[in-house]
Amino acid sequence: NVLVHLPSWLSRWLGYRSAPPPKNPDYIIWLWSFIGAFCGISAIQAVFEQAQYFVKRKVPTIVASYGASAVLIYGAIEAPLAQPRALFGGHFFGALIGVIITKLFQLLPPERFEELAWLAASLSCATAVVVMQITKTTHPPAGATALLPAVNAEIRDIGWYYLPVILLSSALAFVIALLTNNIQRKYPIYWFTPPVPAPHPAPPPKAGASSGDVT
Repeated sequence: NVLVHLPSWLSRWLGYRSAPPPKNPDYIIWLWSFIGAFCGISAIQAVFEQAQYFVKRKVPTIVASYGASAVLIYGAIEAPLAQPRALFGGHFFGALIGVIITKLFQLLPPERFEELAWLAASLSCATAVVVMQITKTTHPPAGATALLPAVNAEIRDIGWYYLPVILLSSALAFVIALLTNNIQRKYPIYWFTPPVPAPHPAPPPKAGASSGDVT
């Protein structure tokens, strides 16, 4: 584990603990879930609403699926679906697939596209689910990220620019998660792959038993 070799003041904020942290009472979990979700959603909206770079490009103040991500990365931080690989990979693959499929459907006449937007959304979501399964990046809110290009005109209009918007949104949400979840809790549980549990030692042989005994 690379985090072991980092200074303790730094590794703590990246989720490393030399020993398992004590179990928190429910009210501590509720408090930090509220603070994390509030700060995370506020940070995303502040960046996209105030930065003229994004305002000029008519980027929405927030991609709605990050409201669902907040439930996971601030409220269910031990869930595999809330870990960094799922957060970043799920949203990115969802956005990529949604944009590709929607742009293919936009090759049709505008009136026909409007009639088939439901199909583009359904194909985007279904394809994203399978890609997330294959890449082990399943993150339920990313299903919405995939269908938004087909059903939301604001998202559709920014086209490929949707991808960096998604990456920045994930990064902002994740940084807030690292800060708020590591004060009295621990996040992430793992960064890329879950830790492999140590094998249980074999039980000692029974007294008087020999290798030739037949059971």
